[in-house]
Amino acid sequence: MEQTHTSHSNTTATPGAQRRVLVVEDDPTIVDAIAARLRAEGFVVQTASDGPAAVDTAEAWQPDLLILDIMLPGFDGLEVCRRVQAQRPVPVLMLTARDDETDMLVGLGVGADDYMTKPFSMRELAARVHVLLRRVERAALAATTPRSGILRLGELEIDHAQRRVRVRSEDVHLTPTEFDLLVCLANTPRAVLSREQLLAEVWDWADASGTRTVDSHIKALRRKIGAERIRTVHGVGYALETPTP
Repeated sequence: MEQTHTSHSNTTATPGAQRRVLVVEDDPTIVDAIAARLRAEGFVVQTASDGPAAVDTAEAWQPDLLILDIMLPGFDGLEVCRRVQAQRPVPVLMLTARDDETDMLVGLGVGADDYMTKPFSMRELAARVHVLLRRVERAALAATTPRSGILRLGELEIDHAQRRVRVRSEDVHLTPTEFDLLVCLANTPRAVLSREQLLAEVWDWADASGTRTVDSHIKALRRKIGAERIRTVHGVGYALETPTP
């Protein structure tokens, strides 16, 4: 059954003030806990408990960020993500009860920016929400403050101003997180960056428990730009390969 309601916070001085977050989750205990924490952070929160309600609410309410469970009545979170992203780009934080890498990669492939596996701490969830929203703000600023030139690494081309990536002159669609991850690697080509370094630089998150997030985003990025372009250094991290001069 559809269940949608809006909760407004009286807090106006917090970093999340005025920002809208749509929480899509069919477990009342979880959705209430998430909504309460985000309200405490100053966000305006709306919830939906099934796939069709989520898509309708996202279209009508235009949230700044979507927290989306994969397992939902009606149709699943992956389909919700596809439909919402087709309406307008919005950062998506996926929730999954299964620590299944396939689910994570599929979620990233349909437009999710990050994921968390249940159970998770509300503190970490709130931190991830702030990080995703800061990334959107940085992307908007970059679009209005062009950097000189386009970075070309062989057949890979990164346009910072337009936040576009091309491989062999063909556009490659990357999520905001994937783009920031690629830029981070491209800033020091061939240099090995540890998972912890990437987590801190791209996600602003210093907890080593999040390194699985890095691994899954690397795999998703490889599928889009070519696996041979990102080298794994086992036990250390990753490096962006460049053509030998």
